[in-house]
Amino acid sequence: MRIVIIDETKARAAVIEAGLREAGLSDIHILSERQGLVSRLAALAADVVLIDLSNPSRDVLEEYFTVSRALARPVAMFVDQSIPGDIEAAIDAGVSAYVVDGFRKERIKPVLDLAVSRFNAFARLQNELNEARNALADRKAIDKAKALLMRRRGIDEPAAYALLRKAAMNQGRRIGEVAAALIAAEELLGDGQ
Repeated sequence: MRIVIIDETKARAAVIEAGLREAGLSDIHILSERQGLVSRLAALAADVVLIDLSNPSRDVLEEYFTVSRALARPVAMFVDQSIPGDIEAAIDAGVSAYVVDGFRKERIKPVLDLAVSRFNAFARLQNELNEARNALADRKAIDKAKALLMRRRGIDEPAAYALLRKAAMNQGRRIGEVAAALIAAEELLGDGQ
């Protein structure tokens, strides 16, 4: 597991690194400057990012929240103090663990594990949500395409569905894709009904 520590304070970064090494982790990289973080993190192909900010200003927090949104990786953030709204903003930005006043070497590994677990759980939920949205969009397209075929060809619903299904099989595509293509063609060529 490749871990990147982002910390402008070398002493605090060393504490995090020591906690990770004591836990048996060795692929650790430390970044101490904020410029070009997203591209440097992408180049490192980090599996997990630990950000230590001690007492960040709101602007600095927002900057790191932007980094978190761009990463799509587990991110754990350590801060010494938090103002109302920071935790919600961190969660909205995709931060998997937002630890306030919990910066101790022995807590680093459990927080890392928590961040990875929460990230994976959230990713599973996000995938399920995307699949449900796609299925719903396909269902709507199929219903609209069936109605179009029924009107154009004067056939019933099962026959319209059978036509869509046959076209999908012949083209090696999903039936939802065929339905969407039919709707798009009708919008371009049809009578606008």
